[in-house]
Amino acid sequence: MAKDISQADVQSREDIKKQKREQKAERKAAKKNEIPRHIRIRLIPIWLRIFLVIAMVAGSLIGGLMVGYGVLGDGNPKDVLKKETWTHIMDLVVEKK
Repeated sequence: MAKDISQADVQSREDIKKQKREQKAERKAAKKNEIPRHIRIRLIPIWLRIFLVIAMVAGSLIGGLMVGYGVLGDGNPKDVLKKETWTHIMDLVVEKK
């Protein structure tokens, strides 16, 4: 059955394959030259996002310490920001025997 294929048929198949490769290459080149339809513009730069996340984590930590020390511990919430408070707490935790 394979011997029934004429030389003209083989040539035309090769031509069809060649045309398909050329069309594929043309489409690929056209895509490279196309302007992207959806351009993403970031309103907040990445470096600013990172800074904001770090600032929010620090604010949450300080706020939690103030609530815990002031409300639950019956102390002055502003005392959390003083160094003397933390040295006193460390002295209580790491008590030398």
